Amino acid sequence: MSVDKDMHVLIVDDYKTMLRIIKNLLGQLGFRNVDEATDGEMALKLMNGRKYGLVISDWNMEPMTGLGLLKSVRGKNDNVPFIMITAESKTENVITAKEAGVNNYIVKPFNADTLKQKISAVLGDF
Repeated sequence: MSVDKDMHVLIVDDYKTMLRIIKNLLGQLGFRNVDEATDGEMALKLMNGRKYGLVISDWNMEPMTGLGLLKSVRGKNDNVPFIMITAESKTENVITAKEAGVNNYIVKPFNADTLKQKISAVLGDF
């Protein structure tokens, strides 16, 4: 099964520059339907109105963290593919995210190739 690059992707980060970087990297990979949220609460509102094929979220945000967003999404039995991005590479954080149901994990900084590998691991090759 090939990856639908027209699917809606939600990126969540409280740092607008990071949103722009991720959106540009997704564009390089062929994804055009990208929505942005600046925190977990905003992301949940967007997710209530649209079905996303992929969520890419930063871990460290206020008032709702990426982990809080992930737990809320999984609590609603939503199995949307979810990739967590963080500057922290601590093993306990990776374990916590995995236990909460994350599909993959990216440590900053990263490039388009890394993003493609992580998305491919979740959605399949493209």
